[in-house]
Amino acid sequence: MNKNTMQAVIDSIRVLSAEAIEKAKSGHPGTPLGAAPIAAALFAEMKHNPSNPDFFDRDRFILSAGHASAMLYSVMHLCGYDITKEDLADFRQLGSKLPGHPEYRITPGVETSTGPLGQGIANAVGFALAEKILASKFNKPDFPIVDHNTFAFCGDGCLMEGISYEAASLAGVWKLGKLIIIYDKNDVTIEGSIDNNFNEDVGKRFAAQGWQVINVADGNDIAAISRAIAKAKKDTDRPSLIIARTVIGYGSSKANDASCHGAPLGAECFNDFKVRSGWTEDPFTAKKETAAYKNAVRRRGAKAEKEWNALLDAYSVKYPEEYKDFIEWTSGKLPDLASDEEFWKIAPTEDAATRNHSGKILNYLAGKVPNLIGGSADLGPSNMTIMKEREYYSSETPTGTNIHFGVREQAMGAICNGIYLHGGFVPYCSTFFVFSDYMKSSIRMTALMNLSVMYILSHDSIGVGEDGPTHQPIEHLVMLRTVPNIRVWRPCDGLETAAAYAYHFKGEHPTALITSRQKLVSPKGTNREGAMKGGYVIADSEKATPDVVLMATGSEVGLIVDAQPILKAKGIDARVVSMPCLEEFDAQSEEYKESVLPNSVRARVAVEAGSSYSWNKYVGLDGVTVCKDTFGASAPASVLFKVNHFTVDDVVAAAEKAVRG
Repeated sequence: MNKNTMQAVIDSIRVLSAEAIEKAKSGHPGTPLGAAPIAAALFAEMKHNPSNPDFFDRDRFILSAGHASAMLYSVMHLCGYDITKEDLADFRQLGSKLPGHPEYRITPGVETSTGPLGQGIANAVGFALAEKILASKFNKPDFPIVDHNTFAFCGDGCLMEGISYEAASLAGVWKLGKLIIIYDKNDVTIEGSIDNNFNEDVGKRFAAQGWQVINVADGNDIAAISRAIAKAKKDTDRPSLIIARTVIGYGSSKANDASCHGAPLGAECFNDFKVRSGWTEDPFTAKKETAAYKNAVRRRGAKAEKEWNALLDAYSVKYPEEYKDFIEWTSGKLPDLASDEEFWKIAPTEDAATRNHSGKILNYLAGKVPNLIGGSADLGPSNMTIMKEREYYSSETPTGTNIHFGVREQAMGAICNGIYLHGGFVPYCSTFFVFSDYMKSSIRMTALMNLSVMYILSHDSIGVGEDGPTHQPIEHLVMLRTVPNIRVWRPCDGLETAAAYAYHFKGEHPTALITSRQKLVSPKGTNREGAMKGGYVIADSEKATPDVVLMATGSEVGLIVDAQPILKAKGIDARVVSMPCLEEFDAQSEEYKESVLPNSVRARVAVEAGSSYSWNKYVGLDGVTVCKDTFGASAPASVLFKVNHFTVDDVVAAAEKAVRG
C-alpha cells in the first residue's frame, strides 16, 4: 500500500478518534493520536475479514489499553467493519455500538472486553495458548487449519500492573510463538511522566522471561512497524514484544502532556490540531484516499477466509474423524448434564469433603468432554482439580490440557477468559477460596462478558483449620455473590456438587463452585430437582405452616438437619432448607420461592460459616443468623466450629430465639 494511502489512514484515525471524543465530551485522545500509525500498519498486516468478524482462523487483536477504544473503532471503521460514521458520532452514548471501553458482544470485531489495565495481556496469553493446543491437536502436514496470530496492544499502565508480569512469565515458559504484544511506549500516564514510578528496562524484563524483544525507535515509522511485525511472526518459538516509542497527543498542542490522556482536547486544541494536519473533511468523514485501504483489507480478508474454507473442506475429506471433532470442539456447544441420567448416576453419595466430590465429577467429565481444559494456581492436589488421565501442557507436550498456572491467580482467571473467548475449549481454574481476592477482576470480567468459565474454589471456611485466619475465607462468599451475573454454589454433598456442574454446563452463567476441605456427612433429603433451583426443602415440617424455617449452605446444612428433631422434641416444628446457590434461588418464580420460604413464617434462621451479609434479605427483621463476621483463628477445624458457635446446640438456641421473637 502506498505512502499516501497509509498517511491518509493515519490522519483519519487521529481526527476521527479525537472528533468522537470531542463530541462525547469524554474519552482518551492521547493514545489514538500517538499510536495511529501502529493501528494502521497492524490492521493492514493482520489476517481478518471485516465482512465476517467471526471467521475462525482470523488473527485475534486485543486492545489491552482499552481506554484507546476510539482508535480501535476508527481503524475498524476504515477497514470496513460494521461501524458507520454515525456510530462514531454516537461514541460513549447510551445504547451505542461503541462504548467507552471495548465490550465483547457489543461491537463487531471486538474479541474481549478490556479496560482494567493488564487484563488484555493475560487474555491474549489465553488466546495464544488455545491456538497452540488446537493447532497441535488438529493440524496435519499440508493442513494447517489452525494457524493464526494473537496481537495485543498495551501501554505503560498495562505493564505496571502485576497481572501482565504473571501472564508474560507463563507465555515465555509455554513458548507461545504466535503471541505478539505491541507496547505503545509514550512514558506518560494520568499523573504525568513515568520517570518516578516506572523506569525499569521492560525489554530486559521480557527477554528474561523468554520473549523476543524488538524495538521501534519511532512509532510514526510505518515501514519500521511493518518490519517489526514480520520479524515477530518469524520467531515461532518465542512470544514477541514490540516496543514502539510514541508521543502521547502527537500533532496537537498537548503533545507529551498528561492532560490529553483522559480528557477531550477541547475545541480550541482540536481545531488547531485539524489545521496543523491540513484537515478539511466534513465531520466524521475519512479522507477519500482511505478507500484503497478499506478495499485492500477487505479483499485480503475475503481471500484468506475463502482459502481457509477450501482447506477445511479438503481436511474434512482426508481426515473425517478429526474434522468432526474439530467442528464439535469449536461449536461452543456444551453437553446437557442436567438431563443426562448417566451423569446423575455418578454423583457421589459417600461422606466426604465436597472438594473430593468435585474431583470425582471433574474426572468423570474429563472422560466425556475432550475439550475440557484447566488447572490450578499450584494447588491442584488440594483443590482436586487434576484430570488424572490427561497430560499437562508444556512446550514439549502441546496437546496437554492440564494446565500448570503456577502461583498466579491474577493471570490465571484472565487467561481462562482468553481461552474461552478464542473458542474450542471448556475452561476451568482453581485456587483456595480465600485467594479468589487475587483474581476478583478476572472473575468480574468473566461475569461481565457472560463467559462459561468455571471457578473451583476449595477450602471454603474456617474449616480450613490450622492454617489460620490468613487462609480462612469469611467475606468471600458475599464478595462473589455481589458480582452480577455469576452463580455461586456452595454444596453440602455429592449430589449438590453434581448440580453445580450440571448448572454450569447449561451455559447460562459463569459459575463459582465453593468446596470444603473437611469431610462432610451427606444429609438425607437432597435431590437434584431442588438443588438445580438453588434452594429447596430437604426436610419438611409436619405442620402446613412451620414454626420456624432453618436454612443453610455447605457444611452447615448438616447442622440444621440434625437440629430439626431436637426442636421437634421441644415442641417447635421446623422446615429445613438447603440453599446451595442463592442467586439461582432468587431467579425462580415468586410462587416457587413462596413454597420454600413462606412469607407468613417470620421466624427464620440462616446458618453459614461466613459473613452474615448474604442472609439479611432471607431472615428479615425478625430472623436470626448463625454466621461469622470476624476473622478466624489457627486451630483444628472441629475446635473452631465449636468456639464460633457452629454446633447443633447453637442452631437450636437460635431457632428458639427466632420463635420467641
